[in-house]
Amino acid sequence: MTIPKPLVQTNQAFIVATVLAALLLHPAILLLPFAVGVYTLMTKKNPVILFSRRFLNKPMADYQQEDRDQQLFNQWIATICLGLSLVFFTLGIPLLAYAFSIMVIIAAGVALMGYCIGCTIRYRYMMWKHNRTA
Repeated sequence: MTIPKPLVQTNQAFIVATVLAALLLHPAILLLPFAVGVYTLMTKKNPVILFSRRFLNKPMADYQQEDRDQQLFNQWIATICLGLSLVFFTLGIPLLAYAFSIMVIIAAGVALMGYCIGCTIRYRYMMWKHNRTA
């Protein structure tokens, strides 16, 4: 199953914007992308992507497609990092909280520019797993 690239990019932009807003305005804003991530992982349906579908001009199949499983893997990474950031803000360890939030901003920002860090991690993991069984 695949997802049109513009929808994936909309989700990435949402993550960058909300995490950046949290770091500049108030850490509680991190609850928004974290909640979206948890919901997505539980239901396999991303509300940002579902909402954004209505703005596509062409049929979904006419867009470059992204792998759904890869996007879920990336969502796991982002959600875990955001969760850790929230925990560290709550525990009064802002240095680690900022570090995990900034990692999410960098990963989503770089993905918007065309390089997927999560894809590299997943590929290397799959190759490691394959080589172990060979």
